[in-house]
This record gives sequence, structure tokens and C-alpha cells, in this order.
Amino acid sequence: MDGLGFSLAGLVVGTAVGATGVGGGSLMTPILILFYGISPAVAVGTDLLYASISKSYGVLLHGRNKTLNWNIVFWMALGSVPASFATLAYIHSIGVSAELDRLIKLTLAVAVITTATFTLFQQPLLRWVNRLRAGDGEPRDISRRTQITLTVISGVLVGSVVTISSVGAGVIGMMLLLWIYPRHTPISLVGSDLAHAVLITGIAGLGHAQLGTVNYSMLGWLLLGALPGIWIGSRIGFRLEALQLKRVISVILLIAGGMTMAKALAG
Repeated sequence: MDGLGFSLAGLVVGTAVGATGVGGGSLMTPILILFYGISPAVAVGTDLLYASISKSYGVLLHGRNKTLNWNIVFWMALGSVPASFATLAYIHSIGVSAELDRLIKLTLAVAVITTATFTLFQQPLLRWVNRLRAGDGEPRDISRRTQITLTVISGVLVGSVVTISSVGAGVIGMMLLLWIYPRHTPISLVGSDLAHAVLITGIAGLGHAQLGTVNYSMLGWLLLGALPGIWIGSRIGFRLEALQLKRVISVILLIAGGMTMAKALAG
């Protein structure tokens, strides 16, 4: 595959992420598998490192703006890091095989469909969270101990799913945090989710690299297209209706998730 073709994929995904905020992994990995013919294992391994690198700048910005809660990142990581290592151990035990490819495609399909569904219903969910925050004048919050427990459990779920499919560190993680922390401002949850995503995709990506399922040349070409794509997308997002863009992306994700599921079930 010509490197410019991968840069085009990076440009498309970067533009979509910049314009809508929809997670890049939920777009990039299905594109590489369905339209570029990349093996699922290599697509996931490469996309994990791509996600970790491309999201790092966003973490720096949130850190400077103090819109990042490191306590939330810590409790998420307490669950996700061990889960990622355990999942990597299982992946290494079965090796690069048809069994691994099928596991990746099934997990990827479910994660992408979940991401698309949440993106479609994001506004009703946010309204529900706002009602919880308002309550009778005081936020209806769960106990601190329960918050920590649920955050760690969420980390286990996200860490496992991300390590297998490269999807879930963004939108799915954010969906869980909105539910667990209704009194926190959404922007602080975005920053915290992003910082956790950089950590867990980096760990999972390095684990895949040890398995030999990272294509570094493809990674470079993807980043070459993604960085200007994010800049272009952010400008598009300022001029167009974000909700409509997200709906279009969600429909594309549902189609991609359905196609991936069909490929997995077909063997």
C-alpha cells in the first residue's frame, strides 16, 4: 500500500476527530481493516500507538488549562493498567492467529457500535446528567468510595477492550465518567479521559509491538496525514453544526461496525 494512501486515511480520520471529537480509534481501525486490507492485529497494534501519540498534545493543553483531574486518571489506571497487561498476556499466549483476528473483529464491532450509539444519543444523556446535577438544588452524587470503586471497574473494562480493539478509551470512557461524576464539569472529564487514553493506548501499543503487530512505516504515514487533518477539522467544526456532523459520523460507524461484525461471524 502506498504511503500516501495511509496519509489520506490519517487526514480523513484527523479531520473527523477535529470537527466532531469522535474517537479516532473507532474510525481508524475499521478503515484499515475494511478498506485497506490490513490484518486486524496489525491495524489494532498500529492504531494504539497512533492514538497515544496523536492525543498527547491534547493532554498538554488540558494540563495547561487545568481541566484535568489526575485523581480520576489514577483510579481509572488502577483498573485499566492491570487489565491491559492481563489482556496482553492472553493475546501473546494465542499469538498472531485466526483466533486473534476473530477476537479483535468481534470486540471491535461491539465497541464501534457502542461508540456510535452513545454519540447519537449524547445530547439526551447530557441532559440527564444535568438533571442529576441540578436535582433539588444540590447535585445528587454517589459516595466517594462508590465513585472510586466504579472508576476502577470502568478502568478494567476500558483497559481490556482497548487492548483488544484499540477502541473505547475515548467515547466509552467518557460515557462512564459522565455517569460516575455528575457534579464534575464535562471539560474536566474530557481532559481526564484523554490523559487516561494516552496512558492506556501507549501501554497496549507497546505490548502489541512486542508481538510484532505494529507497522511503523504505516504509523508514520498515518500521523503525517492526521496532524493537519485535526487542524482542518477543528476549523470545519467552528463553521458547521457539530450535532449534524456527529450524526453523520455515527451512521458511518454503525455501518462499519456492522460490516466488521459480519466479517467476524463469517469466520
